[in-house]
Amino acid sequence: MQSPPPAPPPAGALDWDHARVLRALLEARSLSGAGARLGVNASTVSRRLAALEAALGARLFDRTPDGVLPTALAESLAPHAEAMERAANALALAAQGRELAAEGEVRLTAAPGVAEYLLAPALPRLLAAHPGVRLTIDATIGYADLTRREADLAVRGVLPASGDLLARKLGTATGGVFGAPRQARALGTLRSLDAARWITWGEDLAHLELTRCILDHVPPERIALRTSHMGTQMAAARAGVGLVLADRNMALACGLAEVRLSPAVRRQLPSPRAGDLWLVVHRALREVPRIAAVWDFVLDQARRLGLTPGNPA
Repeated sequence: MQSPPPAPPPAGALDWDHARVLRALLEARSLSGAGARLGVNASTVSRRLAALEAALGARLFDRTPDGVLPTALAESLAPHAEAMERAANALALAAQGRELAAEGEVRLTAAPGVAEYLLAPALPRLLAAHPGVRLTIDATIGYADLTRREADLAVRGVLPASGDLLARKLGTATGGVFGAPRQARALGTLRSLDAARWITWGEDLAHLELTRCILDHVPPERIALRTSHMGTQMAAARAGVGLVLADRNMALACGLAEVRLSPAVRRQLPSPRAGDLWLVVHRALREVPRIAAVWDFVLDQARRLGLTPGNPA
């Protein structure tokens, strides 16, 4: 005889945090991967999964040497877990909207170069105006998911295509060739790319147009340094190691000088228009005082750097 299905858990047995555990395991398919998404270790994920399975009275994942495999029940619960997580996030966003002063933690994500050279030097101005704000900057290439509250604000090179997000164009980044001031003066007008030594990105970013341009037109012996760390590129260029293709505002902020280019060299290089920068926030957070303070700070810094912020998109 077929055993009856397990009784539903009593009211209050399920925690809203269970939804996050279930979703993280469905996405990562391993305890360690889910822990990385949740910011906890694998043993904590294992305990939370055991508590969830005990509350439901059913197994959700089969443990294997290669990770965890979801059962049919776990797969069927996925949309409900997603709905619970959205509801929890909406509740938190609504509560945050009642703040009266610019106080508390703000999480901002931006590309490493933007964070290091365009935002960080101006932070004393933000903190002097709003001493109660505690800022966390995630300076990574990857995009945090604002709809899942992985960050509060983002400075991005791409306008978001989905989500209840508000975006404001910070301006258009403009690139060029830069080097140490004494090196730029000694070169005069650069008439051939192989007339100078160069600094470019490492193997992991070899697909970028800027990297391909240098690799395709400059002999290997004229490439002095390859590194995917923006700070190392700027420091090496400032020390006179070689020239670098970079954003104009960033290069000037690092004490570099722009190199004059002949028409022939200019035709070999990518367009100086390096792309747009966008400031993005979840719509429900836009008027929260601490978020609004950082939003206004980033816009003001963009103006000070000569960018021209546009209207909300």
